[in-house]
Parts: sequence; structure tokens; C-alpha cells
Amino acid sequence: MHRLAALAVLLVLSLGAGPAPAQAPTKNFLWRVQDARGAVVHLAGSLHVLTPEFYPLSPALEDTFAASKVLVEEIDLDEMSDPQKALTVVARAMFTDGRTLEQAVSKDTYEDVRRRAERAGIPLVALQRMKPWMAAVALATPMLQAAGFNPDLGIDKHFFDKAKARGMERRALESIAYQLDRFDQLSPALQEQMLKATMLDLDTQVANVKDVASAWASGNTATIERLLLGAMLESPELYDRLLVERNQNWMAPIEACLQKNAGCFVVVGAAHLVGPHGLPALLQKKGYVVEQR
Repeated sequence: MHRLAALAVLLVLSLGAGPAPAQAPTKNFLWRVQDARGAVVHLAGSLHVLTPEFYPLSPALEDTFAASKVLVEEIDLDEMSDPQKALTVVARAMFTDGRTLEQAVSKDTYEDVRRRAERAGIPLVALQRMKPWMAAVALATPMLQAAGFNPDLGIDKHFFDKAKARGMERRALESIAYQLDRFDQLSPALQEQMLKATMLDLDTQVANVKDVASAWASGNTATIERLLLGAMLESPELYDRLLVERNQNWMAPIEACLQKNAGCFVVVGAAHLVGPHGLPALLQKKGYVVEQR
């Protein structure tokens, strides 16, 4: 299995989900962070798509959110509702200089794209203006949808909707444009590698996404680290760009929440909460008391 295939799937959903576990979890993908003065921030790992079987969420997640005052997420989910911003974001995924996908990749890769698009029922013309990393997303999406994954059931969307309904303050750690730039600025060779790996291993990766979800539901950080960070670590460029750089950027707003004792409930992709460069590890190194709940 080529680990780069997992990255295309993660780009669609960050994490995915299969059936919920039958037994209640012993832990959750939830961390309590406390400073020396007693101020507290909570970090929750997100699955950006889910199936209905995962609801209701555990009381630990729901009760902690209910007691919080500020929701902090990776991006402002309302941002895409602005047509002008949406067009700007979409433009990052498309060629604007007259090039086509066929010109950007090898003949063999493009022929594989043609076959995979035909199987997925995607008109080839719809892929022609896409950059390779976006074509990988477009080819992965139909199979994930067929497996029942729904972004409307994602953890970030769930808490965003709740926060919006109750008039809770909402903050974003980064813009959608910045998030997409992490992929758009990858080298052309690495983008093509991701596209090729997606077409080779997508069936396997959809199954692996279910394993990730089961680990998330039981608070199993070791499995999440192995399945998700293992994929990124195959490419230091990807690991630094998608995880290390962003986690470091997010430390300042998280620490600001602690300094102001703002009651922040921070929701980010679960991959950002595991491993030596994960947010809990970074905060613990700075002297904060960090505990998985």
C-alpha cells in the first residue's frame, strides 16, 4: 500500500468514519489543558465526515462543549457561503494559465485518470482544469460518498452549528485559502505521486479510514498516530507543511485562550493531537498540565 494514497483521502475528509464501537470508550479524543493559574482550554479531535451511527456523541464531548464559551476551529465554516470567497478558494485548485491536467502529468498517469473517472462516473472534461492534487480529491470523493461518509455529520460541523445556534463566539485558526495552499504549493512531482497513489490504493484507503474512526471513537491515540502520521512521515515535505507548520502557528491563539481564561473549546483534525509535534505534546513541553479525558 502506498501511503501517499491516504493523504488524498485525508484531504477530502481529514478523517473518516465507519460503524461506531459497541462499547463506550474508556477515553475520548479530548484533552484538558491547564496553566499555572488554573485557566483551562479543551482540545477536541475532529472527524470531518461521519456516519449517523456516531451520534449522539459521548457525554464527555457534549458536556465539555456546553460548558465552554468560545468555539475555536481550523477554519470558519461560514467562509464558503460567501460566493466571492468561494470562487477565490476554488481558483487555487484550478489551472488559470491555460494548462490542463493532461499536460501536467505523464501520459500513463493521465490514462489512469481517464479510466478511474469513467468508473466513478466523472466526466473527464470536469477534471481537465484541476491541478493534480485536486484531481485526486475529485476521484476519491465519489467512493467515500458511496461508503456513506457525510461532511454534514462531521464533528467540526456539529459543534459549529451548535455554537451558531446559541450565539456562541466563534474563532478560526486559519483561512480556507491558507489551508488549501498547503497542498497547492506542493511540488508538481509530489502532486502527481499523490494522484497516482490515490488511483492505485483508494479502495484500500476507504477501508482504512474506518479503522481510523474506530480508533478515534475509543480515544486510541497510538492507532491514530500510526495510521495518519505514518502516511505523512513518508514525505517530510508533507509532514512539515500539513502538520508541524500549522500546529506551531496554532500555539499562539491557543495560549491566548489560556491567558485570557476565555473558556475555549478547540476543534481540530485528530492528526493534530497525536505524536511528538501534536498540540498536546507541544503544550506539555511548555509547562502546561495536559490530560486526555
